[in-house]
Amino acid sequence: MIIGIPSEIKAGEKRVAMSPANVQSLTDKSAKVLIQADAGSAAGYPDAEYTAAGATVTADRAEIFASADIILQVQSFGSNNDNSDGDLALLRSGQLVIGMMDPLASPQAAQAVAKTGATAIALELVPRISRAQSMDVLSSMATLAGYKAVLMGASAAPRIFPMLMTAAGTLQPARVLIMGVGVAGLQACATAKRLGAVVEAYDVRPAAREQILSVGAKPVELDLDTGESEGAGGYAKEQGEDFLRRQRELMTEVVAQQDIIITTAAIPGAKSPILVTEDMVKAMKPGAVIVDLAAERGGNCDLTKQGETVVAHDVTILGPENVPSDLAFHASQMLGKNMQTLLELIVDEAGNLNLDFNDEIVAGTVVAHEGEIPHPHMRKLLNLPELASQTQPEGA
Repeated sequence: MIIGIPSEIKAGEKRVAMSPANVQSLTDKSAKVLIQADAGSAAGYPDAEYTAAGATVTADRAEIFASADIILQVQSFGSNNDNSDGDLALLRSGQLVIGMMDPLASPQAAQAVAKTGATAIALELVPRISRAQSMDVLSSMATLAGYKAVLMGASAAPRIFPMLMTAAGTLQPARVLIMGVGVAGLQACATAKRLGAVVEAYDVRPAAREQILSVGAKPVELDLDTGESEGAGGYAKEQGEDFLRRQRELMTEVVAQQDIIITTAAIPGAKSPILVTEDMVKAMKPGAVIVDLAAERGGNCDLTKQGETVVAHDVTILGPENVPSDLAFHASQMLGKNMQTLLELIVDEAGNLNLDFNDEIVAGTVVAHEGEIPHPHMRKLLNLPELASQTQPEGA
């Protein structure tokens, strides 16, 4: 089994698909690993560490694609729509590529991979089940994004987070509101709390209340019917405009009291809901800061601009992109462990690829295989008919 790790080519991407420690785990099992020169440099992993882990370092990207049975990427086809055509031309029939592919927003990328005869696994589709927790890339990256968002907010704010009693008087703690309490939101709550802020959090899902309390934050409770707010995998369901309008009305007073707001609400494959309107921004304190972690999906704030910092109505609004890449050293460790665990599932002890489509992890993540799109939901997104194997016979 030959595993290839090309360097990331999307602009601004600093992560690498595996750390040297992850590579060591593969070579210890007799796998051969080819990694492109300097692939880990931006993440703090020099070529020498990969060589020491048993990998072969090569400057020839085409050689990696030509030789490897499995290609590991951070941002693969679909997630990188900017300059991945060259890699697509290098894929061959029977090869497996594993990476983030943004499959629900860019299903056409899976179709393009299928046409090459290669197989593709989209890491974002790893099901949220206990057995797959160590493969869950979205949770790994969200953990880092939530942590980093608090630091970004603290850096942009004109005030400190903790209460300080000094000879010059007592400095009051910052008030921080986290909107959207998934993995990123919970980590943001915990980080802001550790920095000494007074932390409140809001999530449309009733189940989030106990999670908020568990990290020392105070739940914001609104008079809304939220009984049908949680979808598959624990993600928030997309809500109707009437619900969102009422939610914004009730949140306006809460928002006006905050010094820093971090928004994390995202719907897989859909535009992010607007949680903070321009009118709400106008009501905020001068010098307040919004960090919009949903900026890449359109943003949770009316005024967010992806990849930019906007100052409007004396409020600073950050629209960061690819936040985990800024923590590339640990992001690569976590991502590499996720990939390593997945490989242990699909590669047997003899080094042979074994994709068991009766396994819900395999069935849920493979988006291209043997020229087809086997994933039922992806087929719907592409307006493709059901495969014969997915059609129930009459009377079943």
